[in-house]
Amino acid sequence: MASTPTFQLYNTLTRRVDPIEPAEQTADGTPHLRFYSCGPTVYAFAHIGNFRSFLTADLIVRTARALGWDTTYVTNVTDVGHLTDDDMTDPSGEDRMVKALRSKEGQRFANIWDLARYYTEALLRDWRALNLQEPDVRPRATEHIRPQILAVQQLIENGHAYETSQGIYFSVESFPDYGKLSGRGQDAEALVEGAAAQSRDVVTDPDKRDPRDFALWKKDDAHLMQWHSPWGWGFPGWHIECSVMANEYLGPSIDLHAGGEDLIFPHHECEIAQAESLSGEPFARYWAHTRFLQVEGEKMSKSKGNFYTVRDFIAPEPEGRDLDPLALRLTLLSGQYRKPFNFTFDTLRDNVRHVQRLQDVDALVDDAMAEDAPGDDFLGERLDALYDKALAALCDDLNTPAAIAAALEGAKMLGGVGSNLNGATARRAKDWLDQINALLGIIRHDETPASADDPEEEGLDVQALIDERDAARAAKDYERADALRDALQEMGYEVMDTPEGTQVRRQVRI
Repeated sequence: MASTPTFQLYNTLTRRVDPIEPAEQTADGTPHLRFYSCGPTVYAFAHIGNFRSFLTADLIVRTARALGWDTTYVTNVTDVGHLTDDDMTDPSGEDRMVKALRSKEGQRFANIWDLARYYTEALLRDWRALNLQEPDVRPRATEHIRPQILAVQQLIENGHAYETSQGIYFSVESFPDYGKLSGRGQDAEALVEGAAAQSRDVVTDPDKRDPRDFALWKKDDAHLMQWHSPWGWGFPGWHIECSVMANEYLGPSIDLHAGGEDLIFPHHECEIAQAESLSGEPFARYWAHTRFLQVEGEKMSKSKGNFYTVRDFIAPEPEGRDLDPLALRLTLLSGQYRKPFNFTFDTLRDNVRHVQRLQDVDALVDDAMAEDAPGDDFLGERLDALYDKALAALCDDLNTPAAIAAALEGAKMLGGVGSNLNGATARRAKDWLDQINALLGIIRHDETPASADDPEEEGLDVQALIDERDAARAAKDYERADALRDALQEMGYEVMDTPEGTQVRRQVRI
């Protein structure tokens, strides 16, 4: 690389694109990025909009590591305390976990703990399928109740919280900077009017001092998840968990915090108020937020029939479309995170082909390395320039369209050379593919899962049909070869005739 680019992101706090400058360095002077990204509430399968936000965090980590930085990456699991109407500071509403258990889908679970475990495990499967980097720590709210209680006690002691008959509330009036992230929250009258316009009653506790005050602890001895506290049985509010867990694993003042744009207010605003009231230090110096996703130009919703989870695309038929999850990953990355993204099936189809091209080039390079034909490297400099272009694009506020374009340009270049690759060029090409994959994660999984294209999966002896077809073609029995091709296609495989014989891969059904 000719020169190391400066990693910069749009900072919601300053409302400008800022260079990311980690506050700490390792002993050898390497920048150390301490990064917290909000994870999901595990009451259902995470949808593709959730994963667009998670992928932003993934790219931040990959970019930092590509620059040679040390990273400590924490992303949480919310498994208690998130109320159904929590988008308006602390209005009425039941815990999303409890509501999910009472739903039709929730009836199959014996209790709320089983529901939480099931959807957490589902999240981790989808996470791995989309090739996201594993965090250094993935804390769960229910495993950090004691530190949350201690934090609430401290907030009461230092005058930032108070108790009522229904719970413990953070006093927004005690924190003058409330609203500095979102630009909202200081006008209590406007907050009430906004809730009224949505037919919501913000002031659910008559003893709350201010309608903006939000819950730190809910007193509720009937809640399905409850713990004993100095204020009786109950459960923590949603916002306190992230302030506490970020502090526990990253310290009181961190470099970067990320999440979806829906979390700016109130969740991240409340996190700041709690954390800074506890420590007296700035909570996070940089804030990155991912914009919403639409589907075919419309808001994603179950009522419109355009609500999709990851498994709707990658699960085997008939439950899903049996797509390569890396094609879904590439689709969700294809729009820059800070712009609204329109997910379309045309884009998904294109990206199925793009990933296949990258994987075909990867296989082509492997074959050339095995043959190790003599000759000098004749593509290395051009490939280096394309990698530098991709990294520079990600350093420029995660410009994924430009980074992806550089990756596809390299794949096209290598595909054009084809069988003319010599050993030296192939080895350099393999290094480039490894670098691009480490940066974007769109060629192969970092930890290889079972292949969806395994020709002997599910007890179907596909390889025997392939061998029989090759034999039929060799014997010029084209009628039999065509019948075997039809049989393979009926089984869901695309059939390709190559100089090496019949090759198959799963058909794309979108």
